[in-house]
Amino acid sequence: MTEEGARAWLADRLSVPRGTMDRIERFVALLMAEATQQNLISASTLPSIWTRHIVDSAQLILCAKRPEGRWLDLGSGAGLPGIIIALLTDAPVVMVESRRRRVDFLRAVAEEVGLRNTDIRLARLETLDSFPADTITARAFAPLPKLLELAHRFSTKKTLWVLPKGRNAEAELADVAGTWQMMFHVERSVTDDEAKIIVAQDVRRRR
Repeated sequence: MTEEGARAWLADRLSVPRGTMDRIERFVALLMAEATQQNLISASTLPSIWTRHIVDSAQLILCAKRPEGRWLDLGSGAGLPGIIIALLTDAPVVMVESRRRRVDFLRAVAEEVGLRNTDIRLARLETLDSFPADTITARAFAPLPKLLELAHRFSTKKTLWVLPKGRNAEAELADVAGTWQMMFHVERSVTDDEAKIIVAQDVRRRR
């Protein structure tokens, strides 16, 4: 997928209006500028930012059963996918990030692009009070065993976990097979044929 193809994908698959595209363009500009100040995304991915980061985040909305419900984005960092989900939906998005500089960036972005549906928390997930999320997502937050251990208390039987796991999806699923059970399937990423997204529900510890 080319950068122009990524923009076209947003318009065709998600029917993103021009005004929202302008806000995404502004976010991309802020992200690229901030990436020179702190390590938000790999410098090698900057030339393909629309493919590698924007569409890679936006595609998660298509995996969600209730995209209008409350999202919990873990280790939000650069705002991927949290800011993108908040821009493309009216859903409330709780973003959790433990590093202050990154939280300052996320809050500045939310203010700059006029987001009113974000709740950006400066905290380690372990210290956050529990609440039920409709959809839990995390991009480069932690391996699946640790992710489930830390975030399970935010899920209900109906919570959908939408987890981009690159090329390690099957291996990470194997790592939790003995300790967790769930209903799941694996989606292929639209940005990389070899990258996978784990979509799971009714995640429970094995007895």
